[in-house]
Amino acid sequence: MENPAAPALASWAAPLPLGVAYSGGADSTALLHAAAARWPGQVFALHVHHGLQAAADDFEAHCRATCKALDVPLHVGRVDARHAPGESPEDAARRARYATLARLAQANGLHDVALAQHADDQVETMLIALGRGAGLDGLAGMPRRMKRHGIDFHRPLLDVPAVALREWIAASGTVHVDDPTNADLRYTRNRIRLQLLPALAATLPQFRETFARSARNAARASRLLAEVAASDSETAGLPPTLAALRTLPRERLANVLRHWLRREHDAVPSEAQLEQLLDQIEACSTRGHRIRIKVADGYVQREGDVLRWYNARPPSQPAALR
Repeated sequence: MENPAAPALASWAAPLPLGVAYSGGADSTALLHAAAARWPGQVFALHVHHGLQAAADDFEAHCRATCKALDVPLHVGRVDARHAPGESPEDAARRARYATLARLAQANGLHDVALAQHADDQVETMLIALGRGAGLDGLAGMPRRMKRHGIDFHRPLLDVPAVALREWIAASGTVHVDDPTNADLRYTRNRIRLQLLPALAATLPQFRETFARSARNAARASRLLAEVAASDSETAGLPPTLAALRTLPRERLANVLRHWLRREHDAVPSEAQLEQLLDQIEACSTRGHRIRIKVADGYVQREGDVLRWYNARPPSQPAALR
C-alpha cells in the first residue's frame, strides 16, 4: 500500500532543503516518511517539545529513534506553551509551535517548513471559523503556503483525507505516537473531529471536496479584498492617518483597518471591536477626540493625527533550541 503522502509530494515543487514539522503523530509520520524517501539528504525534522504533559519526553525520544532510522537530522525546540488567564489553550499552543518551528528552521539555515495538515484539518478549521462568525479570511481555511516569523510554511497534504494517512500507518505497521490530548473533548477541534465529522460523512459523503471548493472561492474573494486594502493602505499611510481613513466608505474603512492590524501587528479584531473602532473614527472630527479601544491582545490608540496599535501582552520567554 502506497503512502498517500507520496503522490501529494510528487505533484509539489518543494523548495529544498526542507524542514518537516514532526510531532511523532500519525500525520507528521506519514509526511516525514514520504519526504525522506523522495528527497534523501534534503529533509530535516523539526520537533517542538511543548512541555504541556509528562509524555512529551517520550514523544521526543520516539522522534529521535525514528529520525535515526530514516537517517534524517532532528532538531528539537523546547517551549513553555501554557496559556495565560483568559487565553485559548489551543491558540497559545499554536502560536508557540509556529514561533519555535521558525526559530528551529532559521537556526539551521532553512527557509521552508512543511506541515502535515490534511483535508480533515482544513474542514475543522473552516467549521471553527464559521462557529466564530469569521469573515472570508476564516472561511478560506488554511492556505497552502504562508509566511510567518520569516519562514515559509507549506501544507502539501491539504487534499489528502485523514483516513488515507491512518490506513497507511496501520497497514504498513509504521510506529507513531498517540497524543492523549487529541481525545480530550474539552477542546473544540477535538469535538469537531470526533463528533461532527462522522455525522457530516454520513450525511454529506463528499463534504471534504465541497468544503475545499468553498475554501478556494472564499480565498479568491479574500485576495480581491486584500488588493483593495493594500491600495487604500498606500493612501492612508503607516501608521494610518485619521484624515485619510475618514474619506473611505465604512466597508472599505473596515477592510483597510483589518488589513493594517493583521499585516502590521498580527492582531485580529472581533466584530464588536471593529464596529466600535469604526464608530470612533467616524465621530473623530476634532483634535481633542480621544480613541483608545481594545483590539485583540492590545489597544488601538489615537496619537495626534494617526492611529497606533500597542500590544498589551507581556513578551514570552524564548524557546531553547537543541
